[in-house]
Amino acid sequence: MPGQTENSANKPASTKRKFEIGLYSFAELTPDPRTGQQIRPVQRLHDLLEEIELADQVGLDVFALGEHHRPDFVSSAPAVILAAAAARTQSIRLSSAVTVLSSDDPVRVFQDFATLDLISEGRAEIMAGRGSFIESFPLFGYDLQDYNTLFSDKLELLLKIRAAERVSWSGKHRASLDNLGVYPRPFQDLLPVWIAVGGTPESVIRAATLGLPLAIAIIGGLPEQFAPLTALYRRAALQAGHDPAALSLSINSHGFIADDSRQAVEEAFPVFAQTMNKIGRERGWPPMTRQQFEGSCTLRGANFVGSPDDVIEKILFQHELFQHQRFLLQVSVGTMPHDKVMKAIELLGVKVAPVVRDEIARRSGD
Repeated sequence: MPGQTENSANKPASTKRKFEIGLYSFAELTPDPRTGQQIRPVQRLHDLLEEIELADQVGLDVFALGEHHRPDFVSSAPAVILAAAAARTQSIRLSSAVTVLSSDDPVRVFQDFATLDLISEGRAEIMAGRGSFIESFPLFGYDLQDYNTLFSDKLELLLKIRAAERVSWSGKHRASLDNLGVYPRPFQDLLPVWIAVGGTPESVIRAATLGLPLAIAIIGGLPEQFAPLTALYRRAALQAGHDPAALSLSINSHGFIADDSRQAVEEAFPVFAQTMNKIGRERGWPPMTRQQFEGSCTLRGANFVGSPDDVIEKILFQHELFQHQRFLLQVSVGTMPHDKVMKAIELLGVKVAPVVRDEIARRSGD
């Protein structure tokens, strides 16, 4: 097991640092669009733990789990699920994706992930964000009018807790702390905290100013349109006195991998369309057409749906755009049969990851 060392997300970058490839999931609990059947929550969690275990076995670097408080998902408590996964894995890093910090208590978030870090002997991370859904705000008694200040206040407190055992702090949305200790302390010297964003410049600047690693979710449009955000991140970091080369950047996207391109598209489209159209109805988006979906699966589209060669080409294409250090794939956006998800994970770990890592290392001269 690893020793007590910081994660690379919070250490100076090195040209020899391995490009990280992993997965993230929201633990979907939606009907299979082909059969209309929905598995029981207990089976979904059993399948999810098998998926994380396989990701570890095939050499993937990260598995991240989103926090949601909707009937479509079964992951309202990611740290609990990740702790179960920690007992079944050896090397893979275990992260949230995201922790909805605005509606949570930073003390409890830190304690949960510090405990996960101890169980996993130094493999825990927190990916903090404001969240793409709003159900957690009324559920935990918060006002959506405080959306921005809630996150700022609570991120400040989380970082103070991470930095020191005893904390003094006061803010607008939580009781003050006066030289109080927060326990347990994590296995790592510094528990990694990432900021996850969907494309808001203000959030990118916040991460850069604080010197925190950044995860950008690209789930639609042309990925190249996000290149100015990565440039902004590095420029703002430099202006804040941080070395941009010491900061990690992750690109997180939707996708699915099968043995050949056509199979991947055929299997993924019904699942993607069902989930995205449901969210679209809530948010006023038009339905996804088959033509739009297939366009998103091309080299310049947002979705990583295709054969291993397709996904390799696309990761390397985006690396030219972003020069990122991590790529996380959500397999899949809706409920896909467990055996197909397991196959996609195997292809990502065995076929895609080694080629991508070797090529990026070659390009950087390592």
